[in-house]
Amino acid sequence: MANFLAQFQTIKNSCDHLVIAVEDVSDLWPTIKNGFEERFPLKRAYLNNKTRNPVPVDNLPAVLILTTDARLRSRFPHEQYLFWFREPYATIVLITCEDLDEFKTILKPRLKLIVQNDEREWFIVFVSKAHPNNDQATKMAKKVYARLEVDFSSKKRERCCKFDLHRPEANFWEDLESKIVECIRNTLDKRVQFYEDEIRKLSEQRFMPESLAFMFEMAHLHEDALCEYDELELCYLETVNITGKQRDFGGVEHGDDQATLLNPGKKPLTQIVQDDSFREFEFRQYVFACQSRLLFKLNRPFEVASRGFSFIISFSKALTMHENILPFSMREIWVISACMDLIDATASNYNEGLAPLDIEKEFYRLQGDLYSLCRVKFLRLAYLIGYGTNMERSPVNSASLSMLPWPKPAVWPSVPPDASSKVLAKEKLILQETPAIKHFGIQRKPLPLEPSLLLREANRRRASLSAGNMLEISGSDAMSKMFPSHKAQTNSMTRTNSSPGLDSSIDRPMRLAEIYVAAEYALHSTISNPELWKSFSSVEEFEQKYLELTKGAADNYHRSWWKRHGVVLDGEIAAVYFKNGNFDLAAKSYEKVCALYAGEGWQDLLAEVLPNLAECQKILNDQAGYLSSCVRLLSLDKGLFLTKERQAFQSEVVRLAHSEMKQPVPLDVSSLITFSGNPGPPIELCDGDPGTLYVTVWSGFPDDITLDSLSLTLMATFQADEGVKALRSSTAIVLKPGRNTITLDLPPQKPGSYVLGVLTGQIGHLSFRSHSFSKGGPADSDDFMSYEKPTRPILKVFKSRPLVDLATAVSSALLINESQWVGIIVRPLNYSLKGAVLHIDTGPGLGIEESHVIEMESYADLTNGSTETVTNGALENGSSTVNKDFEQLTLHDGRIEFPDWASNMTSILWIPVRAISDKLARGSSSATPQRTNIVDGMRTVALKLEFGISHNQTFERHVYFLTLAVHFTDPFHVSTRVADKCHDGTLLLQVILHSEVKAALTIHDAWLDLQDGFVHADRGDGRPTSGFFPLVISPASKAGILFSIRLGKTDAEDASNVLESDSILNVRYGISGNRSVGAHPPVSTKHSATEDAKQDLVFQSALVLQRPVLDPCLAVGFLPLPSSGLRVGQLVTMKWRVERLKDFENEVPQHHDEVLYEVYANTDNWMIAGRKRGHVSLSAKQGSRIEISILCVPLVAGYVRPPQLGLPDVVEANISCNPPGPHLICVLPPALSSSFCIPLMMSASSSVFLRHSMRLAILALLSQTIEMQHGKYWRLICVKLVRLRFIRFLNQNVSGKQHL
Repeated sequence: MANFLAQFQTIKNSCDHLVIAVEDVSDLWPTIKNGFEERFPLKRAYLNNKTRNPVPVDNLPAVLILTTDARLRSRFPHEQYLFWFREPYATIVLITCEDLDEFKTILKPRLKLIVQNDEREWFIVFVSKAHPNNDQATKMAKKVYARLEVDFSSKKRERCCKFDLHRPEANFWEDLESKIVECIRNTLDKRVQFYEDEIRKLSEQRFMPESLAFMFEMAHLHEDALCEYDELELCYLETVNITGKQRDFGGVEHGDDQATLLNPGKKPLTQIVQDDSFREFEFRQYVFACQSRLLFKLNRPFEVASRGFSFIISFSKALTMHENILPFSMREIWVISACMDLIDATASNYNEGLAPLDIEKEFYRLQGDLYSLCRVKFLRLAYLIGYGTNMERSPVNSASLSMLPWPKPAVWPSVPPDASSKVLAKEKLILQETPAIKHFGIQRKPLPLEPSLLLREANRRRASLSAGNMLEISGSDAMSKMFPSHKAQTNSMTRTNSSPGLDSSIDRPMRLAEIYVAAEYALHSTISNPELWKSFSSVEEFEQKYLELTKGAADNYHRSWWKRHGVVLDGEIAAVYFKNGNFDLAAKSYEKVCALYAGEGWQDLLAEVLPNLAECQKILNDQAGYLSSCVRLLSLDKGLFLTKERQAFQSEVVRLAHSEMKQPVPLDVSSLITFSGNPGPPIELCDGDPGTLYVTVWSGFPDDITLDSLSLTLMATFQADEGVKALRSSTAIVLKPGRNTITLDLPPQKPGSYVLGVLTGQIGHLSFRSHSFSKGGPADSDDFMSYEKPTRPILKVFKSRPLVDLATAVSSALLINESQWVGIIVRPLNYSLKGAVLHIDTGPGLGIEESHVIEMESYADLTNGSTETVTNGALENGSSTVNKDFEQLTLHDGRIEFPDWASNMTSILWIPVRAISDKLARGSSSATPQRTNIVDGMRTVALKLEFGISHNQTFERHVYFLTLAVHFTDPFHVSTRVADKCHDGTLLLQVILHSEVKAALTIHDAWLDLQDGFVHADRGDGRPTSGFFPLVISPASKAGILFSIRLGKTDAEDASNVLESDSILNVRYGISGNRSVGAHPPVSTKHSATEDAKQDLVFQSALVLQRPVLDPCLAVGFLPLPSSGLRVGQLVTMKWRVERLKDFENEVPQHHDEVLYEVYANTDNWMIAGRKRGHVSLSAKQGSRIEISILCVPLVAGYVRPPQLGLPDVVEANISCNPPGPHLICVLPPALSSSFCIPLMMSASSSVFLRHSMRLAILALLSQTIEMQHGKYWRLICVKLVRLRFIRFLNQNVSGKQHL
């Protein structure tokens, strides 16, 4: 296969289109050539990919070549298969003939010979030369073409098309293009199948896959071509990884250091062949170049960058494995070249804004990675030639270079013989190197930029000397003496030609300067790109290239997801600017880096960069920025800087604070000076009270610092209209390092809750401010500062200090509609109530008995607990009130003036009130239990107490007033139940009285006023049968009273009155209770316990008694409906049975043997066809019965309520429904009938006949009704007929009586 590589490469470079052969049988090609070639490239074609799926191809290139052309000469079979992709994909046979016999004898046999090759795809174009005016020639041409189609076309495939020279048909070109595309598609499928079969047979000779890939590429099936190249790469890697075969890796020729990832034709394939295979170094780059070419054609530069970065990483590992046979630093130089080529190619082919956002971000991230990789390799090469002193020993550079190994050639390059001058110059530069001292005298151990000492690594690679052997021979002490430090290494190497204990024939170790010069000469021989070598020619060129790579990486990272990487690289750019004296740009970049490190909490990294920013700001005379940087340096962890360095930071702050600043600005020292309130509950003050505020302040300064002034703001938490109030210190304050406690005078504040706001002050001319949050440490240390989220209140000022407490002395219910005492406990809280005035305002339904005096007496509290606890517990025993002082007061305009003796002691005020309610209490039965509503008996008393010297203290609660709630209730709740029914009809009614108050109730008498329909059985005065009076009911108890009643006789007219009237229960009772507990005897003009005990009260309650149905006289029963069911529009007979159970008592009706009935029905659901109201004869004999039937017509379908039978002259209590009528019955829809089917086309006579037929049907239905009234019932029937949808057939206005 290797013999055809040169020809294969030539064909690939020259052939980029499909070939279509033209077999010119009749010498027609020169005539029609131009017209045919104008149709190419084909605008739209559908070809099958490798998986036989159609793929659209636009602008498919193809060229028409005669079969006699030398480019289509025949080859040997094996050669033809290898280059089969350039063989014709279709054959167009051009013929013409004007005589049918000539076609049969001459042309047809020749065509048979041409198309007998089954491997070729062909079709015939018949060219007609007949002029349109020559009818005979036109007819003959048609006959010949028809014969041609019969001989060479088939049902499966049309292989002929006709082209008229003088008048081409409109669809000829479309037919021609479709046949060409069909031939190309079939040929492509055959060749793909052939290549796939051949690929399965081959193991190492992988030329067939590339031929298949190139054939797909020629057909513009780029996706399939890409898949073939991917498969080719995998196959090659499998071949390379076969153990036991030694192959030449390649990469040792001049120019191989420049990557060929984007140029597959840079090196001919004949130069990379080895034993029927290819060298790995060149062939892997060649395959990737083919892949990237296809990806660019598919407009996928992102994938090129992604694949390229992965390829560079993997190929770099392969270079590492063969580093001992490659030129010096070949790996680093190749990576730099590959990264730059990929960056330029992908950036030029990428259109910003067309890809999705995530793809665009990822693309720029890959660009940044390529720049970063190139930058690191570039730094490694620069370090090898002695530019290490010009590199910033930053964390990012140290992290990248310290993990990057040195080159590992088989032998470290030697110093050229004529390089003594360069070695001397390098030594001078090494001796002149001094460690850079940072601002503030900060000394740091420089970060390493190498994985190990270059001096040792280079000498280990020397052919005649190994540093490791020297260590073994001379011992560690000898080596430590030989290499005490970086400078000592150079000096000792310069003075020593041979090691002690070693033979003098061994070459001496190389000095560091010699290593630099040797590496520079080796790199010059390896690097073939003059632009890259120019970057190492001088320090200035190196820094320029370094800035270019770093800026490229930073800019791309800023445009990607990895913005933090971009900020870190901005710091490397700032270091170069700072070194070159461009402090303005350096400061801007350093500020971004410091903001990132501070936000992420990377204090170790911030300590490396922040001093550089401070030095830039000092040089630029940015006093505000410089002060801020000094404060930030002081705020970092103490372990990051020495004490003297932190003192230098503080001295700079103090120096600037006491100097004349041009533009003084407030400095934020929140991270350095922090403060908080003392732990524990907040300070509690009252409105108008001054106080003292203690604040803990933490100082982060290393030494004492004097604050010339200090102020602290207080902010109200729930009062937006309140401004910020500042507390100022009158003297200077000296803050010691760590924790300090300062005292501030607190003037009177308005009521509310306050938190610490901002701490401000002066240090010389410098204004500073601090907030209350900062870093924290152990709680017991002086550096402790907690994060208070949410902010804890430091001060609470109450609205009107609680100088007095008011509460009710009664917790249980009082009697309603009676005069009762309401007690109010007044308790002063360490404040005099002398001259206090109490305003009383009663709510609705409550009034003060102004005819009675108001009593005030001293109140002795048994405990120091709450007022309510004392009241509920101790007052029940009556031991909490001690009458040490007592006075009667008078109410004037709702005001009460307190006596002097009540100014400093707890007292109780008794106010006579009456709760008014017009509602009569109603009892309940056993069927309907009691439902109490406490709100109905609730009354309110609003109080306002004015006290103080000038009555400036007002006690208010519940918005503006203290509102006391007092509960009033009836003494009893009454419930009834029928205890028993005697044989003589007597009912025993039990009335149960439930006590509703916390007092003893004594019942002296009770009587019941019955409603109509009930009478007392034995006694006419309404008294109960039991006479156990007086009856005492304890609190929360109940008692029963038994009444004997029976049913009275009522007529029909009084039946409704019986149901609407109520029975009244009257109870005469007395009450014995304590006003300190709850309900008590009503207030009298002369307060005396004896008179209160003898005072009787009357309680009334309404009782509802319902007359029971015990002995009905008539029974009305609903008879069953027909079993066939009910349907809309069908007549149905409703039947009821009326039976006489017994004769009416004490009633002599005028017609004793007649009963009035009436049928009730919903007119929307039913049509009554009979008499709805009338009399029927019913014998007076017990057990006589009669049936009442009514004809009805259901009008709607569904479950409807049936008609009901009523007896208007009989009281409902005398009627028993047995069996009862159903609540709902089911009515079915009307049955389907052909009578409702109306033809669309009808004659006039048929229409008239139909109308008269429908009228007769309706009249027949109505004839079944009896005794129909005139007028209104006829109109009612018409309305029902509308619902039955019969009225649609009546188109005349029929009057009821006349038409009937």
